[in-house]
Amino acid sequence: MGIRPMLWDEWIELDDEFEKYHHIKDYRIRTRGDRVIRVLPENPGVVGSGVNAAIETVHELSEYLAQRFPKTFSIMRHSSASNIGWHGLPPVKSIQIEPLGVSYNLPLNVHDDKDAAVRALEIAALLVQDDLALMLEGEDGRYYFQAGAICVAGFWRLQDKIGLSLDEIHNTGNVPHYKEKLHLSMERFFRRLAVDKPVTRNNYFFQVIKNPTSESIEEMDPDELAWAISSHGTEDDFHGSHPAEQPMRPTVTTANIRLRSERQTLRRLPRSGAILFGIRTYLTPIEKLAQETGVARRLASSMRAWSDEVGEYKGKNGGGWWDVVMDYLDEKADEEAWRGRDEDLQKMDNYPF
Repeated sequence: MGIRPMLWDEWIELDDEFEKYHHIKDYRIRTRGDRVIRVLPENPGVVGSGVNAAIETVHELSEYLAQRFPKTFSIMRHSSASNIGWHGLPPVKSIQIEPLGVSYNLPLNVHDDKDAAVRALEIAALLVQDDLALMLEGEDGRYYFQAGAICVAGFWRLQDKIGLSLDEIHNTGNVPHYKEKLHLSMERFFRRLAVDKPVTRNNYFFQVIKNPTSESIEEMDPDELAWAISSHGTEDDFHGSHPAEQPMRPTVTTANIRLRSERQTLRRLPRSGAILFGIRTYLTPIEKLAQETGVARRLASSMRAWSDEVGEYKGKNGGGWWDVVMDYLDEKADEEAWRGRDEDLQKMDNYPF
């Protein structure tokens, strides 16, 4: 599973693209509604509602962000509510994103409004660059995807996964080796995850993008962060795990290949007991990535170690990018090796002076 302990200060990562992510998410929330934000009611006899966990999520994030990034976020607290905030303080009433000049009033509980839980996840989505999924333990001991803010997933849609159990999500997503090796250990891990033991893992794919062609979300999102239209076709015509018809793919060059990496975090919420799954996506041009010392060689080596199942899952044979990426990485690794030899020779020529 590649899971490792997560330092508390590293739960949420912000970078210089925060405003871009915020605008993309805001657009998608306004235009796609419950196709990107949804909170399910109780499924009697199976699993409880995601309502309380959704509201807890926005309060946990607000408390954390105000302490971790005090120049970016500021909060106001209720003056006469119960002391259910962090450190025995009253709960957060509102939060402001200082650089953007926007503020949000947080729902305090489910009685604030009939859509309080949905509003809570809308706000949570706009506070961070992560997508957010809430998993609740069912009566059968399995974990179910009961609420989520999935705005920039790129390759999958909330509507296809919401309400499914953990194993159903992985099986429908054709995750390599899940049935044979990971199913039991993953379920066991979720049940045992403690509030004070958050964890993280990483994953990556390659994505081919095209240039914007119209005044649309493409202009706001030219790297296709929110939805990989070049490889998956239009979002509304996507069916489960494949497009209704193959899109016209752009010509693949190193200039339009992105490494799509995910930093995934898991932490159990203290009050609801739900597991909050954060998915922080980074898109990096392959040409920029290969400029980092040693990266081209290590990445190429890692990719050659993929099993057939992993290669299929990551789109090795169907995306048209594999040979372009490998040739480019090998070329850059060779160039770096020769530069290193030249530097060694220069040191020898100058020795001992």
